[in-house]
Amino acid sequence: MPRIRILRPVGGLDFSWRPGQVVDVDKDTAAAWADGERAELVDDGKAPARTEKTAARSRGGGRARRTETRTE
Repeated sequence: MPRIRILRPVGGLDFSWRPGQVVDVDKDTAAAWADGERAELVDDGKAPARTEKTAARSRGGGRARRTETRTE
């Protein structure tokens, strides 16, 4: 049975999937959902194809200085 990793939250009458959740589905459902937008196929024993990283925090301390000030 194929496995897919959910990329976007999805819910229906009898199911609810959250991003990052890996679910077992039948072959037809996996083919329909694993389009790279809603879900992706999971290969057992391998690392995920795409990983998301958080942005590095800025240490600048706020706004940059203005380079030019108009007085008109």
